[in-house]
Amino acid sequence: MKLILTANVEHVGIPGDIVEVKDGYGRNYLLPRGFAIKWTKGAEKQIEGIKRARDAREIRSEEHAQAIREQLEGLGVTLSVRTTGETGRLFGSVTPAEIALAVKKAGGPAIDKRAVEIAKPIKTVGAHTVGIKLTSGIVAHINLTVTPA
Repeated sequence: MKLILTANVEHVGIPGDIVEVKDGYGRNYLLPRGFAIKWTKGAEKQIEGIKRARDAREIRSEEHAQAIREQLEGLGVTLSVRTTGETGRLFGSVTPAEIALAVKKAGGPAIDKRAVEIAKPIKTVGAHTVGIKLTSGIVAHINLTVTPA
């Protein structure tokens, strides 16, 4: 099955790549999750837009990754949550998507929620440390303060 990737899929490719995968993998995993679209001549024209968007978000070099890391580590990120009990415990936990949105609101760069690494679930109000994987060797550690709304 010939597909065009719309997301980074480990061991397969990056957004904009045209890949040949087994039918079941494409039909049952990549297509339903939105990681790929079926290849057609018309869809191939969309690749250019996907590649332009990827280049805007992509970390271009080690120096660029270090600069983003310094920027992220200098941020004070605060996340307000509504669902807390009387003891300051959350009814759920903080998700990577919420952290990525909080980083953007704090003035940081747009990061992918899949790059957020949480060592253990954040279920309490207070200060926490969260990792953001920029490249395979560079991880930025941000200080996240969870406050009740």
